[in-house]
Amino acid sequence: MRKIANIFWLGIKELRSFMHDYVLLGLVIYAFSLAVISQAQSNSQELHNASIGIVDEDHSELSHRIEHAFLPPYFQLPHQIAERDIVPLMNSGRYTFVVDIPPNFQRDVLGGRQPAIQIDVDATAMVQAGLGSGYAQQIITTEITDFLSHSEGAPLSPVNLDVRIAFNPNITTAWFTSVMGIINNVTMLAIILAGAAIIREREHGTMDHLLVMPLTPFEIAMSKVWANGLVITIAVGLSLYIVVRTFLGIPIAGSIPLFIVGVMIYLFFATAIGIFLGTVARSMPQLGLLYMLVYMPMNMLSGSNTPLESMPAWLATVMQASPSTHFVSFAQSILYRGAGIDVVWPQFAFVALIGGLFFGLAILRFRSVAAQTV
Repeated sequence: MRKIANIFWLGIKELRSFMHDYVLLGLVIYAFSLAVISQAQSNSQELHNASIGIVDEDHSELSHRIEHAFLPPYFQLPHQIAERDIVPLMNSGRYTFVVDIPPNFQRDVLGGRQPAIQIDVDATAMVQAGLGSGYAQQIITTEITDFLSHSEGAPLSPVNLDVRIAFNPNITTAWFTSVMGIINNVTMLAIILAGAAIIREREHGTMDHLLVMPLTPFEIAMSKVWANGLVITIAVGLSLYIVVRTFLGIPIAGSIPLFIVGVMIYLFFATAIGIFLGTVARSMPQLGLLYMLVYMPMNMLSGSNTPLESMPAWLATVMQASPSTHFVSFAQSILYRGAGIDVVWPQFAFVALIGGLFFGLAILRFRSVAAQTV
């Protein structure tokens, strides 16, 4: 009971120190609010609300069908413009796309003369230009094929392709980047907060005070784990409920409480890395350099940016030993696909096992450093 009480009150002290460290407090608030919002809204990889003009020189049923096929959310509603206005309007940036349907287009299509439709694209909007031109071609081809299939004597297509996109029907980038931003920030802040707690004790001279008290290195380290873990856990829950679901309006398919349980298990590993780095570094700049060497490869290779299947086989096998890989995996399973505990419990167990082992190594390192200090 004495050990539990020591861990509890040391953790309260850690929380008070954190609340008075306005830089770290601001970093936590920013990482789980403005950073998530900016990452979700600025890193769009899909076509959205592209401006488009239509030059209809045919005025036929087919040209009208093509015009009305360009719909939100991919395109704005098309505007009729004259052929002579294409260059001035494109130069002024008024339209990203202009579709020019030539005269007698429907007659030539029915006659099998393979007429051409001109699509002018403003490539200064690079992402929308690349994706939008492909969308425009697909829309026009679909409308022409559908028009011909209903014409007398035209054969139907032998194959109808029915594509069903699961979990993210419109392939909206924000649905992915917002949640992945939170997941990446869990690892980042767990390492920084735990490592900064050790460095802060050393710089303020309070580490010596703790070591001469009837406290064990385990109690000191464990207090920092639960205190900083509590801060991150609360921040993750608030970010998912307030920022992602309410402000951004992104649906969460699975159980947020189950994901929070997984976060708490993973934090034993992430905070253990921070404690380990805090015992190696002698100052905050050194901690920052060590953090970059550890966090960047672990983040990039965890599967949060690219799937493991796209990596070399040997590298994907090596990353299976990292809890961050399994953390990203069960986070995506729960939040995107609505998986329950019956699906993710093996990953929970693996993260707990490896995290516990690494936490033990961090405690041993902290104990040896503490013995040298004394």
